[in-house]
Amino acid sequence: MKSHYRVVVIGGGVVGASVLYHLAKLGWTDVALVERSVLTAGSSWHAAGGIHALNADPNIAALQAYTIDLLSEIEAESGQNIGLHMTGGLTMAGTPDRWEWLQSAYRTFQSIGIEDCRLVTVEEAVDLNPIMSGDGLLGGMWADREGYIDTTGTVHAYATAAKKRGATVIEHNRVLELNQTLQGWDVVTEKGTISCEHVVNAGGLWAKQIGRMAGIELPVSPLKHHYFITDTVPELAELDFEVPMTVDLEGFTYTRQDQKGLLVGIYEQNTEHWAMDGAPWDYGMELFQEQLDRIEHELMMGYSRYPALENVGIKTWVNGAFTFSPDGNPLVGPVPGKRGYWSACAVMAGFLQGGGVGKSLAEWMIHGEPEADVYGMDIARYGIWAENKQYIKETTGQFYSRRFVMTYPNEQLPAGRPLKMNGIYSDLSAAGAVWGQSWDLEVPLYFAPQGFTETPSLRRSNAHDIVGTECRAVRAGVGLLDISAFSRFEVSGPNAAPWLDRLMASKLPAPGRIKLAPMLGHDGRLKGDLTVFNWGDGRYWITGSYYLRALHMRWFNDHMEDGVTVRDLGEDMVGLSLAGPKSRAVLDAALTDGDAGALKFMGCAQMDVGLVRCAVGRLSVAGELGYEMHCRAGDIKALRDTLLAVGADHGMIEYGFNALLSLRLEKSFGIWSAEFTQGYTPGQTGMDRWIDWSKDFIGKDAALKERDAGTPDKVLVTLRIDASDADASGYEPVWAGEDKIGFITSGGYGHCVDASLAMALIDMGHASEGSDLTVHVVGVARKATVIAPSPYDPEGKVMRG
Repeated sequence: MKSHYRVVVIGGGVVGASVLYHLAKLGWTDVALVERSVLTAGSSWHAAGGIHALNADPNIAALQAYTIDLLSEIEAESGQNIGLHMTGGLTMAGTPDRWEWLQSAYRTFQSIGIEDCRLVTVEEAVDLNPIMSGDGLLGGMWADREGYIDTTGTVHAYATAAKKRGATVIEHNRVLELNQTLQGWDVVTEKGTISCEHVVNAGGLWAKQIGRMAGIELPVSPLKHHYFITDTVPELAELDFEVPMTVDLEGFTYTRQDQKGLLVGIYEQNTEHWAMDGAPWDYGMELFQEQLDRIEHELMMGYSRYPALENVGIKTWVNGAFTFSPDGNPLVGPVPGKRGYWSACAVMAGFLQGGGVGKSLAEWMIHGEPEADVYGMDIARYGIWAENKQYIKETTGQFYSRRFVMTYPNEQLPAGRPLKMNGIYSDLSAAGAVWGQSWDLEVPLYFAPQGFTETPSLRRSNAHDIVGTECRAVRAGVGLLDISAFSRFEVSGPNAAPWLDRLMASKLPAPGRIKLAPMLGHDGRLKGDLTVFNWGDGRYWITGSYYLRALHMRWFNDHMEDGVTVRDLGEDMVGLSLAGPKSRAVLDAALTDGDAGALKFMGCAQMDVGLVRCAVGRLSVAGELGYEMHCRAGDIKALRDTLLAVGADHGMIEYGFNALLSLRLEKSFGIWSAEFTQGYTPGQTGMDRWIDWSKDFIGKDAALKERDAGTPDKVLVTLRIDASDADASGYEPVWAGEDKIGFITSGGYGHCVDASLAMALIDMGHASEGSDLTVHVVGVARKATVIAPSPYDPEGKVMRG
């Protein structure tokens, strides 16, 4: 063991070994893995070892596909047998909604390039897995590249391959302390202190303690998980092939063959947390006693699905702990405020996702950004509010218990909610607000009559007409929207302007003006679709997506310069917006100092609205004449009361974000996480129209290469879809005849143009107006036509009027 390494990876499970391997593979060989016991002595040794293609997040599904590809490579490179059994896999549906979802998921996989899967009938599935009963099943999906591996062999393969590339593995050496230094970190171990530039927390069951050593409270918790392995099953022994990995979604079980027996894993509904403050240091190769009373319901369904189990005994029980995050996805990336400290935790499906996690984190550390858009596992998707122990317990338990439960796009889950409620939450609730959540904040989705309950659905729900009424009221008159769920950052200081000018690819606005501002990564891909306000007194605001607050603040801090101060106003400032042709009349009536008529489109100024001093901008995501009014958090009730009082004379209604999403689709306005992501470029998304090519900015060289190369591979278009009771939502494939030419970025119903609309990234050759295409909506092929952008008010006269 040396006294200094460039990187120290803490934790010898599959994730830590993968991170070590990928660092060495990408050229950083002065790296070491430190393990308190032996490799795999945590969750890795007792994991079931299944690998499969399905994941609700297409970006994470793509990283899983990378991991599957990698397994045979590390086996060959290391010379270590990983026991890879590529049996293929079945995922079975037992309800009509689930079968529709599976058909839709199949099309999603086609969109992201996973072609080795197909839908199968129940009869075909039973032929593929003869010990499975087809009773109650409606259909399934087959994937060629599913199976299982030997977990211990796989960890050693990663580690051996890493050592062959120059990395070091140090076992039997527990980390005792972490101390931040000017150069990086001192890692105090039982065998001495190691200094390093970077430390990676891949601690698994001990991630909580490794975080606390650095003053970090990670939102993770271990939960217990059961599986068992049977004695020889005669019906399996008679087969001349291995049965496939099989997931029975309605039965909460997954299975794979284990020699001539069957391994049956259970996602029990009655969850049990364990060691929420981290596993004991001397824990590692132990298991818990099986808890049959806790899994009785799932066991009965499992035995019903596999009748052959009735006649065989159970050879081995495994009741072990795995670490989960609130949404079940990994926590990966640089930890804010702790330069050189990286998280690689909560990788619940370590053998399936570990390769992708290791690759992405190594790229992040070495190149500054990962190749893939990994926001779905970025630690920045949580803030300090997620450190609360009750929040962690509720949300991790909810995810675990719903691992195989059908979740609908319009469904709101209750765990950890309500958490952050602004000053008008109770008033809006009394007015009928139905709530969603953005990051930690409750946001109004729509306003419904008392007693209304939305039915979860893959199709248009029973809230469809309610949302439509709100949309039409905004277009015809005026609507009031709570926009507290916008992020707000204040930039000030003597170097604020030049710093912002380098960070944003657009021109900066003149005093009293607003500009739409793409922000790019060093690779030229998007880092944000933001709006910059110049208040004319040396202060600038950056506004954007509320749930990206931590991600954007991390980016700002990573590029900070002297003479610049950036302050996140998210806890201090909130706001309301007016939209619709009567919005100016309402604002005029409410103003006690200021002139709404004098504020031109994309202008901003300080105004008094009633008793409230507001920062007002004239712009509208709805595509209408509109105003955003930002105020102190404690002033929002007074602001709302004032606007409601004067708005009553103009028929003003309150509306929610579901209506706003419909209104913005009618304007072909893209949004982050759909049309704009870290995986897309300005040229693909049309954001290049805002770029000021005459100046220097982060990402300019890469953006210039895209511009000078000519036509991008895909461009953003608007589609009208012939759909009757369901709308596209995202990642559905777009077809020109038999050729897949792109995918949907987002979709919905345009209530004011009476059409099912979608935005899509498609090949340029099919992007001309009038092109006839096909889109799968909830798995069913629907005719689609490319239409001109902005089917509502295409010239934008209403916004500017």
